Amino acid sequence: MQQKTTILKGSEVRRDWYIVDAAGQPLGRLASRVAQVLRGKGKVGFVPFMDHGDFVVIVNASSVSISGKKRDMKTYWRYTGYPGGLRLTAFKDAIAKNPQFVITHAVKGMLPHNRLGRRLIKKLKVYAGPEHPHEAQKPQVLQF
Repeated sequence: MQQKTTILKGSEVRRDWYIVDAAGQPLGRLASRVAQVLRGKGKVGFVPFMDHGDFVVIVNASSVSISGKKRDMKTYWRYTGYPGGLRLTAFKDAIAKNPQFVITHAVKGMLPHNRLGRRLIKKLKVYAGPEHPHEAQKPQVLQF
């Protein structure tokens, strides 16, 4: 007897809301665990080409930790498209100016680099402080 693999339709997928407190957590470990939840890898009906993931709200992004000398040495770069247009930003400047960018950038790098990844990153909500406007969704606390 041959077994059949069942694939859930997009309308049959149940999406939950989770809240994560980033205070004191290492950036890379936090990002990898959040990426798995966004992707839906912990669910039974996971298939790599569909969006089965949940929504994740991250609070206290400004107090995420980073190990070693990375606070001083890590840089984010972007290129404007013009000659000599490389713009470098240090981690300590980025976390002070826009802590949401630091976590979003780390999680985005751990998702697929295609249409699916662009759709998954929209389910991530990051806030610098402890307040967030998603109380109506009744997010569950996600412990790692």
